[in-house]
Amino acid sequence: MARAASACGVPGEPGLRAPEQLRARLGDSRAARCIVGWRRRGWAERRRAWRAGAMASWAALSPSIVEYFEGEDSYRCGYCKNESGSRSNGMWAHSMTVQDYQDLIDRGWRRSGKYVYKPVMNQTCCPQYTIRCRPLQFQPSKSHKKVLKKMLKFLAKGEISKGNYEDDPMEPTMEDTVAGDFGLINKLDIQCDLKTLSGDLTESFDSEEKKKGKSPKKGESNEFIQSQDIEEKLGSGEPSHPVKMPMAPKPGKGADLSKPPCRKAKEIRKERKRLKLMQQNPAGEPEGFQAQGEPPSLFPPKANKSNQPKSLEDLIFESLPENASHKLEVRVVRSSPPSSQFKATFQESYQVYKRYQMVIHKDPPDKPTVSQFTRFLCSSPLEAENPPNGPDCGYGSFHQQYWLDGRIIAVGVIDILPYCVSSVYLYYDPDYSFLSLGVYSALREIAFTRQLHQKTSQLSYYYMGFYIHSCPKMKYKGQYRPSDLLCPETYVWVPIEQCLPSLENSKYCRFNRDPEAVDEGRSKDPDRLQVFYKKAIMPYGVYKKQQKDPGEEAAVLQYARLVGQTCSERMLLFRN
Repeated sequence: MARAASACGVPGEPGLRAPEQLRARLGDSRAARCIVGWRRRGWAERRRAWRAGAMASWAALSPSIVEYFEGEDSYRCGYCKNESGSRSNGMWAHSMTVQDYQDLIDRGWRRSGKYVYKPVMNQTCCPQYTIRCRPLQFQPSKSHKKVLKKMLKFLAKGEISKGNYEDDPMEPTMEDTVAGDFGLINKLDIQCDLKTLSGDLTESFDSEEKKKGKSPKKGESNEFIQSQDIEEKLGSGEPSHPVKMPMAPKPGKGADLSKPPCRKAKEIRKERKRLKLMQQNPAGEPEGFQAQGEPPSLFPPKANKSNQPKSLEDLIFESLPENASHKLEVRVVRSSPPSSQFKATFQESYQVYKRYQMVIHKDPPDKPTVSQFTRFLCSSPLEAENPPNGPDCGYGSFHQQYWLDGRIIAVGVIDILPYCVSSVYLYYDPDYSFLSLGVYSALREIAFTRQLHQKTSQLSYYYMGFYIHSCPKMKYKGQYRPSDLLCPETYVWVPIEQCLPSLENSKYCRFNRDPEAVDEGRSKDPDRLQVFYKKAIMPYGVYKKQQKDPGEEAAVLQYARLVGQTCSERMLLFRN
């Protein structure tokens, strides 16, 4: 670390010399004030002050290190199948803090493994708009309730609903990741100068990591297990077999007035359920109790519940009979760095992924390899963080495993960030397609976000990746309301209801209706951008004086424009 500091700050060598430049980099910190006092001290004391100040400044710097790829990548679109219509900017994240990634996805970025990309919205064939749901106001729709009831019936009685599940309008048949990015990531693995960077990082950062006393095993004990325990009888009041309803009298025939008037099946079910609740709970107390190990409902049941719509938690965690046919558990295990539970279940999880890719996406058997699975869904640049005021499981990357009767049937890959749970991918055992696991897992992740919010109040959004209005199979995300889309020009959130009319007329839209509004987080001072070059950390204003290639400036400025001023000052841009 001392070498890195001396390379950019010792008099006689290129780098930061003037106190004003140092203050610009370090801000009004103790380190800055210490360094600014150089001229009042002797030469030896100056050197000691610099080293101490550099170490203090590094402690405040983000460990996010990214390698930006100049220009724009064009590749096959996984949505419209255009062979070269998908366009994006990208960078390889060697490491990244959860706050930096939160700020990046709020500017339209998204990760696939360690590759972080941002679609070129006004040029790509299928514009991809970042979408987020507001879980605290979320109410499940009729189709959502249908999926949850289907799961409860299966768990309680082993009942399998009939129907064509692949055509379920709520079931995503194409995931929200770039379908062609497997080849792209393989290419980037070769392009990235990983060996060079690895050597630099080891030499520059190892000593600082030891001082911080970081332990990669810290998060191993923070595993969440959510159980769909078998407790009480299913109280939905809905029959397990079709009920024949009396037909309305045909035109021209008089109705039998001695019989009660015909009613809709829904009304009869409601009446039957109301009577059953009255019989079971004459005192008006809420039926059932919270399943052991499950989060309490965010909306406590009221004394008179018959007229109140069920919350999402009520529908998910409804009690099951003692002799239920199946048991479902949801376990949240840290995937990066891999926890002991993640390692123990790796092979089983991979086999589910392999079957999913082969059956659902028609991949040949040799394509979904362990290497691809690891690179795509297990590797993550996000640093594991466990602050005392954060969620019990900490921040970072996780796999949410769905265990049915002791075996994994589905895995949701998620990132837990300061303000949201971000859904990355879902894969499941195709034998259980009839359970609409795409919809079910999304509802569980919304409920999980609400649970995390109870301890960490600022964590209150559920990011669903990209909304692609031009792709019918990807429009299902708009059915999780209320939700917002990110304006691709000003990066403000706009309710989806206001965006849809514009999207009907044009694939690419600016959602912010204020024509004068600009990107408030744009790069205003590129010279403050942080660069990691030749084992030294320096502002771009210093770095550019050492460069003669005019193309280098264009690449760095493009990067600054895309990540914004805040991230450009916190993250280290690696240049080789």
